[in-house]
Amino acid sequence: MPATIRLCVVSALALAAGLGLPAMAQEATTEAPAEATTTTSAAQALTAETVVATVGDQSITLGHMIALRDALPPEYLTLDDKTLYDGILNQLVQQSALAQTLTGKTTLRQDLTIQNETRGFLSGAALQAVAETAVTDAAIQAAYDERVKAMGTQTEYHAAHIIVDSEEKAAALKTEIDGGKDFGEVAKANSTDGAAANGGDLGWFGLGMMVKPFEDAVVAMKPGEVKGPLQTEFGWHLVKLIETRTAEAPKIDDLREELAGEIEKKAVDAHIEAVMAGVTVTKPGEAFDPAALKDTTILGQ
Repeated sequence: MPATIRLCVVSALALAAGLGLPAMAQEATTEAPAEATTTTSAAQALTAETVVATVGDQSITLGHMIALRDALPPEYLTLDDKTLYDGILNQLVQQSALAQTLTGKTTLRQDLTIQNETRGFLSGAALQAVAETAVTDAAIQAAYDERVKAMGTQTEYHAAHIIVDSEEKAAALKTEIDGGKDFGEVAKANSTDGAAANGGDLGWFGLGMMVKPFEDAVVAMKPGEVKGPLQTEFGWHLVKLIETRTAEAPKIDDLREELAGEIEKKAVDAHIEAVMAGVTVTKPGEAFDPAALKDTTILGQ
């Protein structure tokens, strides 16, 4: 979900959370119309414009209620229909009554904040529509095929190592191994990292998963070969390549979320670029002192 939409939804959720579940479950106020509980035939005629309450000269519609429900966190949706209906209706009635107390009394800061939130919500809604349209099964499959093709055939390596704190010690251990001592037993007795308990076995890894000097050594080795001493930022190593294999391509389901994110970002970026190319923008404010942002007196405070 685009950040601007998240901000607007969070604002709605914060208000709902402020009332709390008990408040959402309280009895309907006397202002709630009798139409809140309808017969089946009446319910079939309901529309987004159907008035569910009036507060002063302002109307609250069923559409308002549905929109608020869509913004609620999941825990509210576990309530039974009647409790949730009454709670949402009460919340909107209270909001309307409170909002009307500020009619003609809002500050400049409040007016500007309303404008910012409206702008942010609408821009987020525009981007969400683009993102949802772009992410399809076909688009994900195409992105997956392209990713696998770009990966090509890759090799994975199964290796073990011994790591110590000096070149001299590593060289001495190498001599012992060359003389017939088992690599794993030497690792258990001398290696200083957590893999020592497993005879230095590092398991399977692909390119880019190990530090460069270590990786370069392994790539140039044959199975069964031991190399070293080799220095990395972690110490001095002896390396044994155990075996290699051709890496399997990742499954599409393992990459689905990542690919969807990439598709969404590309679509959103392209849409923003297209929209911006179609409007004329001037920025006289770029010449202003950035410190003006901290001058609250501009808002009359």
